[in-house]
Amino acid sequence: MDIRLLGTGGDQGWPCPGCRCASCMRGRAAGRRRAPGQVLVDGALRIDAGQPPAGQPATGYQVTRLEGGWDVTGPDGGRLLLAAGPAAVPRPAEGTRPFDVALLDLLHSPAQLGELRARGLLRPAAVAAALYMDHRIESEPELARRAALWGACVPADGDSLASPGPLAATGGQPDGRAADARPGGVPLPHRTLILGGARSGKSREAELRLAGQPAVTYLAAGPWPGGSWTGADGSPDAEWAQRVAAHQAARPRHWRTVESLDVAGVLASQDGAILLDGIGTWLAAVMDEAGAWTAEQAEQAEATERAGGAERAGWAERAGGAERAAGPAGTVARRVDDLLAAWRQTAALVVAVSDQVGSGIVPATPSGRLFRDQLGWLNQRLAAESEQTLLVVAGRVLSMTT
Repeated sequence: MDIRLLGTGGDQGWPCPGCRCASCMRGRAAGRRRAPGQVLVDGALRIDAGQPPAGQPATGYQVTRLEGGWDVTGPDGGRLLLAAGPAAVPRPAEGTRPFDVALLDLLHSPAQLGELRARGLLRPAAVAAALYMDHRIESEPELARRAALWGACVPADGDSLASPGPLAATGGQPDGRAADARPGGVPLPHRTLILGGARSGKSREAELRLAGQPAVTYLAAGPWPGGSWTGADGSPDAEWAQRVAAHQAARPRHWRTVESLDVAGVLASQDGAILLDGIGTWLAAVMDEAGAWTAEQAEQAEATERAGGAERAGWAERAGGAERAAGPAGTVARRVDDLLAAWRQTAALVVAVSDQVGSGIVPATPSGRLFRDQLGWLNQRLAAESEQTLLVVAGRVLSMTT
């Protein structure tokens, strides 16, 4: 089956006529243009965005309407899954024969690719390609970056795709399989640490990086609503519960969620992909369990930090074996060491999110300063044991890997 892409843009193309957004103006400045999505199969079957196939299917073609798209089988048995238009997500029924090529609106839902893989609906060498591209994304380079993470290609107008690989493509990866399993391709980093401030976009970037994976464990490293997390008055923290609920609603439905502070145990026992969100909440809960938040403990720890000098390491690196045997500092140090040991040896593809602390206002309380210092030290140690470290600022992803 040969699939020619007569157009690859959204319903108005990209740049959109008359649109002055940054994405469209960047495209015009670069001389790029994508026509509205239109597909020609084997030179015999044309399908436009939002429209049924033009005319009667040629002899030997089977075209089936799905929720959100089209299932096309050619005379040679080649299989095409095509999204019906922008924001459409095709949903093949269980038991459907796997596809050779999938043309999807990945800007709308990159996780649909991971779900298709999880359901076994893409052949091992299937081609996954982005279609209906437009100004929902800031630029062509950012689109290519994301597609490479998802194991998808970014064809241009006029390109052709065929199973088992594209005849021509302008970006991304030609193999439709999960990104960490491409033969001859560059795998995703085994361990990625993503740092950022509040509302920086760090969690969104972590989710985007694993959207194309067929098996993802979302490790929510507490605390959680209904658990020990309370507000200043001792009552359940409703605002925190709302944040957790929003994160849960945004996760792809085929992802598995594990709520646990035993991060080391999960890292040691799981394969596939793990999204760990986040290191900061994990450390806060571990310090809470250890009783390290009390004013007396925090003041003692802060005095020890001052005595040790600004360049001294955190509890986990500084505490000796005897010192770790008792007290909050020793408890936290042991948990941190266990986490680092599992991080170094995990068989899973891991993306972890952590808060970048210490760049703003100095906390007013000893406990706040203690948490800032300990998380800063932990971030340093994790970064040293990661193949890739990213910093997210205002939604922009900056590589910190040397």
